[in-house]
Amino acid sequence: MKKTSLLQEEKNSTILFLWLFYVVFFVYEIFYYNLFPAFPWSDIGANSRVVYDFMIVKYGVIIALIPLSIYLIKKGKVDSVKYIVFFGYFITNLVSDILYYRDSTITYTSGNMVELVIILFAPIFVNKKFTYYITIGLLLKYILVGLFIQDPLVVFPIGIMIVLSVISFILLHRFLNYIKALKYSYDEQLEGIVKGVIAILELKDPYTRGHSERVAAYAMNMAEATGKFKPSELNSFYYACLLHDIGKVNIPDSILTKSGMLTDEEFDIIKTHPVVGAEAIRDVEGVADNIDVIYHHHERWDGKGYPDRLAGEDIPFSARITAVADAFDAMTSSRSYRPALPFEVAYERIIEGQGTQFDPQLAELFKQIYPDWVQISKNYRKGMDMRGGDRHENSQT
Repeated sequence: MKKTSLLQEEKNSTILFLWLFYVVFFVYEIFYYNLFPAFPWSDIGANSRVVYDFMIVKYGVIIALIPLSIYLIKKGKVDSVKYIVFFGYFITNLVSDILYYRDSTITYTSGNMVELVIILFAPIFVNKKFTYYITIGLLLKYILVGLFIQDPLVVFPIGIMIVLSVISFILLHRFLNYIKALKYSYDEQLEGIVKGVIAILELKDPYTRGHSERVAAYAMNMAEATGKFKPSELNSFYYACLLHDIGKVNIPDSILTKSGMLTDEEFDIIKTHPVVGAEAIRDVEGVADNIDVIYHHHERWDGKGYPDRLAGEDIPFSARITAVADAFDAMTSSRSYRPALPFEVAYERIIEGQGTQFDPQLAELFKQIYPDWVQISKNYRKGMDMRGGDRHENSQT
């Protein structure tokens, strides 16, 4: 839903951009070249035939971009439309200006009002890349024209473009700051809700106290170390890790707090929590993108895990990371039926599970970041009496 909403906003902005571009472009062209008597369009000299021929090509290219833009929008490739339209304008106007003024004694008075629309409208897309693209493109156009026709008056439109670019970047900066503030507020609210849900789970099972936060911290550390996650993806991953055991709210207290080993029937009930948890957050924006973390964090590399008995690369990468983090914290946390295992023992068991329970490459990475995990654990446990986790990880490890 979030991606669909963003795509729709991009689509709406692109359609508005196209309407403004074509209306302003053609109205200005008709006015400037046909209705403005001061413009000496008829006095082109020897280049008249070439210039007129290229003007037909120029308008043909600009018009041809309309069906191409419609096609790309329908195919969902909305982001590329504005780049292609501007590139078409840049090339055709660059060539037409050079052809017209190259061997002419006429003072340089070219340009189109649509350039003001393009550069001032750019911040609406909230895209630094596009704003840089059109700013550099317009400046480059006038610089190249100036080099070809050797007319110092080209400096004037360059100055205007610089001023407009500054205004455009100021607007873009303000938009980005507003979005950043809204995102920060949303993230704070979501994190508060997530931690509130975790607090409810901890009331149900005191032995889970701190488990979710530590697993999320370990998993984030490993995810960052892999270098395979964009910063924008890590927030959603973090919240999903915090909620990886949320399905346990559906497990009877008598099973969650049992002091002895679980029976097969009880363990089968425990194994339902990933499915229940995934279903609970399926429509939660900001977490649902990483539903695999919740649903598959008990799968094993050798295919003996649950709920789907996936194996190897078939297990989502984010879930494989969470599996290592979850098992490590389960082993180093106290249980009603055993004390916490020493870090060194947990380390050895993770390494022993390389290629059977855990992704071999992630187990290798674990060796490198293990000191970080020890420190994370000490920081989270400091000043707290009880720590929690998940009873059944011990039976798997």
